[in-house]
Amino acid sequence: MMKCFRFSVAIHWLAVPVSTFLLALAGCSNSDSVTPLGDWRRRSDFEGIARQAAAGFVINNVAYVGTGNNADNERLRDMWSYDATRNTWTQIADFAGSARQAATGFSVGTKGYIGTGLNENSDRLNDFYEYDPASNQWRRIADYAGTARRNAVAFTIGNKGYVGTGFDGNYLKDFYAYDPATNTWTRTASFSGSKRLGAVAFVLNNLGYVVTGNNNGTAQKDVWAYDPTQDTWIEKDKFTDEETVARSYGVAFTLNNKAYVLLGDGNNTVWEYDPAADAWADKNTFEGSNRLYSCGFALNNKAYVTTGSVGTSVLDDLWEYDPSLERDDDN
Repeated sequence: MMKCFRFSVAIHWLAVPVSTFLLALAGCSNSDSVTPLGDWRRRSDFEGIARQAAAGFVINNVAYVGTGNNADNERLRDMWSYDATRNTWTQIADFAGSARQAATGFSVGTKGYIGTGLNENSDRLNDFYEYDPASNQWRRIADYAGTARRNAVAFTIGNKGYVGTGFDGNYLKDFYAYDPATNTWTRTASFSGSKRLGAVAFVLNNLGYVVTGNNNGTAQKDVWAYDPTQDTWIEKDKFTDEETVARSYGVAFTLNNKAYVLLGDGNNTVWEYDPAADAWADKNTFEGSNRLYSCGFALNNKAYVTTGSVGTSVLDDLWEYDPSLERDDDN
């Protein structure tokens, strides 16, 4: 359901590192009619084999996606880059670590990073690797300083990447910052919400947000923002209007100072967060299949969702959201 607001907003869209994206804004007329803006269209399918629980990052308006597991639950290590301008996928050097799923990724400057996750034997991992697109090479960096884990979250603020939460046999809330200049991990303030895995993360105004996730079988809808200058977490407005927004294994993006959360074990509704108002609003719906364990990224003022799973089926489709187009529900 679209909602009508008294303030005026032009829809602006998403740009992200490992984390962030989506949906349309509606305008309100004097007669309270709503004209949705923003539309989805199918784009070039992910060129690797279909998969779920992949990881990735964005560097210089190019998205990098790989690892994960296929329909036979085999772990993968192939990596692919997506150029939205040409709408093409290109295979890059395989991930240097062992094949894995449920890893996490982020980028700092011109380098990308992937680590943690589950290997072929379902062992939890704490190794991390750096990718340099200029040389198309991976190298191992310092191991993650926390326990080996899966389904953690990551975000980037300034020249550091932050990784935390997840599952190591127990639900977790610890966080560590990685500094590429010194190749070191430093313990930061633990997440102030409840422990969780399968959350999403995004960055707005130099604050790192962690939203949703699962804690001991209960889907979460609280919202917390990390301030690296104070090393503190600040509680923000929860998803209070609808019970259906609590979820895990979704995706999130930011664009032009708004954040968007969708998919996972919730529904196809896209939720928009406005940090200025500290408020959430429901927007149009994602037009592909509702899915778990998908990847999302934003490039050139458009947002993308790819891979994931629906039931026992794994996916390789790619969907693009363009906020400048009028919604066409006949497509």
